[in-house]
Amino acid sequence: MAVRIKLPGGTLKVKVYRELRGRERERRVPVMKVGSLYFVWWSNSQPHNKPQDSRH
Repeated sequence: MAVRIKLPGGTLKVKVYRELRGRERERRVPVMKVGSLYFVWWSNSQPHNKPQDSRH
């Protein structure tokens, strides 16, 4: 289960690898690995566009 910490300017998420989204795995957002945990920073000023779902 991911832990989300709301901070001024964005959200810090702490996850394990299997919980990472594609953008996080591809390092399109800042990601830092410490042991088996991944610290992911989602900025409020960063666009959160989701790719189009191709299963239509």
